[in-house]
This record gives sequence, C-alpha cells and structure tokens, in this order.
Amino acid sequence: MRVIAGIAKGRKLQAPPGIKTRPITDMIKEALFNILQPRILNSSFLDLYAGSGSVGIEALSRGAANAVFVDNDAQAVKIIRQNLDHCKLQGEVYHSDIFDFLRRMVRQKRSFDIIFADPPFTQENLFKKTINALDSAELISPQGVVIIRVPRNTELSSQLNQIEMVRKNLYGESALYFYHRSVKEGGSMNGNFSNPG
Repeated sequence: MRVIAGIAKGRKLQAPPGIKTRPITDMIKEALFNILQPRILNSSFLDLYAGSGSVGIEALSRGAANAVFVDNDAQAVKIIRQNLDHCKLQGEVYHSDIFDFLRRMVRQKRSFDIIFADPPFTQENLFKKTINALDSAELISPQGVVIIRVPRNTELSSQLNQIEMVRKNLYGESALYFYHRSVKEGGSMNGNFSNPG
C-alpha cells in the first residue's frame, strides 16, 4: 500500500493488523482519485473508518487543504499518525465512535467538500446506518460529495432526504457509491458525476 500521486508519491504506508480493516487496494484508490481529482485541490476531506489513513493521506498528497481522520480502533489511530509523519503531512486524527464524531461536527458547524466512508466489510449493520447518518448530518458542502465503499452485493438507497446517489462503480469485491446533495437541499448541479454504467 502506497501513496499514488502528489507530494508524497511512492511513500509506503503501514496498515493496521487484522482482516476487519480490509484496506482499500491501490487499484481502487487510484480509480477513486481519477474521479475525484478535479475536486481535490484546496478541499476539506473527511476520512471515516480511516484504517491506515490511506485515502485521506492520498487527498493531502494531491493538494487537499486539510484532512480529518476518524477511527474507533486505537491501533488504527496510532498507525494513521505514523503514516502521516512518514509522509511529512499533517491532518486531524480522532479516536472516536463514528456517529459520536459526526454529532460533534454538527454541533461545531463543520462542513466538508469530500467525505469518504469505508466501514468494515464484516459489520453489515454499519453500511446503511453510516449513509443515513451522513444524510441527516448536514456536513456536506453545497458542491460536496460523499463516497462510501461497501461489499459489491450491497444495495444502498439512491435517494435519501438530503443526498442522492449519482454514481456507482464496481471494483472486484467492492462497490463505491457516490452521493451529492440534492438540488432541493442546496446542492449544485456542478456536484454531478457522469456514470459510465
């Protein structure tokens, strides 16, 4: 696992031990950032269930203004900090329950341009719970995007209260769902993605 592009290109990253973390592969990460690249520069990035921090670190390396990393596993949080240090990058790292953290961000009136969530594949109850929490949290900037990685056979709602699915990409055993704020909720059509099908 490595940083693919940007100022930390080529740096190897550590991953927390255990199958629960199921780190994102370099192939999926590269495909994800090919889609996100026009949005990365000077963006605010939130990496939920951050694991090794690989995705948020990639965003920082490619020019994100800031990145926030959240994981409820102490070992993962330690490794995120080590990976940031190894890449000579800075970010906010939180050891927290994801849903407690989201509530705290709402109270602080924070918002993010890109939110990436990668719940453990072994905890199916988290898939819908996470996207529903993000739908109601109002943490997404008007032209922002939410991406959630889930197992390939998972079906998530395409239309929620404030966000709507605009793209779904399949990679091996994984699916990436892309959401943005619906226009009626203050979203912008500039947040749209074309879906190659």
